[in-house]
Amino acid sequence: MRPRRLLRAGPLDYCEVLGSSRSRHMANPRCDRVKKFKSVTEALGRGIQMKLTAKFAGALLGAMTFSGAALASIAGPTNPTGERAGLDLASPLPEGVYFLDFASVGSWRSLKGDNGFDYNVPLIAWSTPWTVAGGRIQLIAAAPMISASNNVPTAHIRGMYNPFVAGQIAWNIGNGFSVSYLAGAYIGISGTNLFVNGALAAQNPINQTTFHQQLALAWHGDGWNATANLIYNLIGDTNSVNPLAPVPVRNASFFSYDLGLTKTLGKWEVGMVAYGTVAQTGTYNDANLGPNTFLACSGCSQFALGGLIGYNFGPVITQATIATDLYVHSDGNYWQQKETRGLLRTIIPLWNPEAPKAVVAKY
Repeated sequence: MRPRRLLRAGPLDYCEVLGSSRSRHMANPRCDRVKKFKSVTEALGRGIQMKLTAKFAGALLGAMTFSGAALASIAGPTNPTGERAGLDLASPLPEGVYFLDFASVGSWRSLKGDNGFDYNVPLIAWSTPWTVAGGRIQLIAAAPMISASNNVPTAHIRGMYNPFVAGQIAWNIGNGFSVSYLAGAYIGISGTNLFVNGALAAQNPINQTTFHQQLALAWHGDGWNATANLIYNLIGDTNSVNPLAPVPVRNASFFSYDLGLTKTLGKWEVGMVAYGTVAQTGTYNDANLGPNTFLACSGCSQFALGGLIGYNFGPVITQATIATDLYVHSDGNYWQQKETRGLLRTIIPLWNPEAPKAVVAKY
């Protein structure tokens, strides 16, 4: 267990330590800027510090079909946790090209107020004709759009986040079981800007490259579908976790798990989803607080439970989930917020190769 020392969010906490006297703040000019933006950081709370700086990236991983029901995925707390809950990301796709769209709205609740976090992620998945050791090679690209906001003061981060690219290999291993491994990256190109009361407050405060891995497991039998998607995000140490903090020595990487148990009933699919996340410790060197000061949301964790309903319209398949946090934890450097989130997935096959024509012998 790591020591519970220096649980600080950076300059914001340092300025509080200085006290409220005017002379002390005058001796530390940076505190004037900190004071201006402190309420913004607090209002966005876990939205910026965990979901966005922990790298939102809401990009996806793939679209899966099994027994006539297409199941899709997105990535997580570089992408928000729960985007893949109930999704079969282990079974190989039939050869072809697929379009996916994930649209989500949600809010966090705490004693200090509510704030919103929404995203939309269009994705293209290509299930190639190539196999390695019996596993299907699949290529994925996505361009996530994000929006986080609060009302007092009026602050928002809105725009296109870093694009996501990945490769995946997926196997059917028999008896209804499938397994896949995916590796990719959110490429640090654009992290969007932070605006406060209509004015630019910080440029690209969440722009960081992330190495993303996923191990997916699935089982299907008698109409039942059990899925587990285990995700690890290794976040690059290339930027600040908030607009006023120094560059981290080590960002907080994340492990998340998205689970599902559903039942297929004709064209319908119904069931339960569960998901959670655990953050490792992130640190930075602060001139006043010392080396290896903990970043905000070091040690954050959550667990959520909800439901899923889906319908197969034929070539187009939709799924909807809604879930809420039952448990949240922070190591003390940020107050706890519980999230409720709804998600709509749409999966559209764009192209599949024609079946080979039968050869008729003539005599």
